[in-house]
Amino acid sequence: MRSRGTEFRETLLGRVRLADEDRDRPVRLDLLVRADTVPLPHRTTRARVTGRVRVAGRADDTEAVGDLETTPLARHWIRYRITFVLDGRRLTLTGHKSMSPTRPLASLTVLPYTLYEDGDRVGEGALRFPLVTGLLPFLASFRFPRAPAVAAADRQQASRWDGTPGRTEVWYTTLTDPATDSGIWLHHELVAPSDGSAAYAHGWIALFPKDGPVEHARFGPVPWTAHPDGFTAEGVRVRPGRLTGSAGDFTWSLTESPEGPPLYTFPRWSWRRPWLPAAHMLPAVRSRYEGTVRYGAGELRLDHAPGAEARIYGHGNARRWAWLHADLGGGDVLEVVAAVSMRRGLDRLPPLVFLRLHRNGRSWPRRAERSAVGWAGVGRFRADLGLPEWRVEGRSGLRRIKVTVTQPPHRTLTLDYTDPDGSAAVCRNSERADAVVSLERWRGGWRREAVWRLSGTAHAEVGDR
Repeated sequence: MRSRGTEFRETLLGRVRLADEDRDRPVRLDLLVRADTVPLPHRTTRARVTGRVRVAGRADDTEAVGDLETTPLARHWIRYRITFVLDGRRLTLTGHKSMSPTRPLASLTVLPYTLYEDGDRVGEGALRFPLVTGLLPFLASFRFPRAPAVAAADRQQASRWDGTPGRTEVWYTTLTDPATDSGIWLHHELVAPSDGSAAYAHGWIALFPKDGPVEHARFGPVPWTAHPDGFTAEGVRVRPGRLTGSAGDFTWSLTESPEGPPLYTFPRWSWRRPWLPAAHMLPAVRSRYEGTVRYGAGELRLDHAPGAEARIYGHGNARRWAWLHADLGGGDVLEVVAAVSMRRGLDRLPPLVFLRLHRNGRSWPRRAERSAVGWAGVGRFRADLGLPEWRVEGRSGLRRIKVTVTQPPHRTLTLDYTDPDGSAAVCRNSERADAVVSLERWRGGWRREAVWRLSGTAHAEVGDR
């Protein structure tokens, strides 16, 4: 039986003193907290936070996002980290409730906090849980939905290749370090040449710092070594919950914690039966990463970094393609693949779009085919591929979406691929892309349902021949 998760709503009231002011301002936080497990005193529980942050006269952000960590016995705290917009500036609220057996009421209801902007301290204050007006709504808001089993993600890491020539298989991981805003791209690939020669493994790691040029290093090619749990090549390994290896000046050791169910970007059947030119999926809709990435004299220490692992299995790269992974916060994720096939006939079509928005625990469109071929008279989704900006838009049912992705040249890395048939392809990748996602719903007219703006945290790529 799958374990249960937890969700609840919490309201916090208080005041803040901003560094550019000499007086306090009232603050109100209305939060929705979601965890994939039931919090227990003897273990650490991490949860996703979404909600609204209001600072009187300065901010009213209805799309605040963050995380919450409870460690009652080990660290005696409940830690909050919430990002919101104030006067166009993106601030991060960091604080924790220090649990004390001698002052249980105060320790559970008072949250001292500090505000940061790009690592600089810009304000401080305290929030309180209003017991009189907030306790009953708080208790009534608790829900215990079914949470997906981590084992489902683990099973998808096993290699799909059955020895057939002319195939390629990819394990790739992208993530953003919340402390430095750096992006990481880990690419692991198996290539089985079409001429029947020996299969080989290769890949690379790339670092996209907030300031400074993009750095990367390749590993392989080396003979393919089959492993029942994932990928192995010259000391580089991908295993359930673990990524390790070295390449050039880089070494890395990361633990991966999947969160959420699998997300099939292409139709689910295409992953089981490889009839399409390729198939793409995420073993878990999102993951968290901890560990270290060392490069030359530098080092990144990752703590609860958001990202995802994805899997590809097919005949090689498309003629043209674009890809986006956008962590929208609060457990919501947008995944997009738009591509023109290499197959004769299909190569004359405009890009086919496969788009999945995982929001509030559900995926839209309900079937991946709808964005590519249309449904019930509604035209398929459309893509306009290019650089530094590309776009996707379309409608399914009563919703329509528009996605605009920007890959600034100084944050974009160009790398070459070799397909199983020996032909070459080139990708241009940015793990610090920008994206604007607008979702609308038909209610007698198109009305805005949600807007997400990602600055330097979207993961994107455009490729061609």
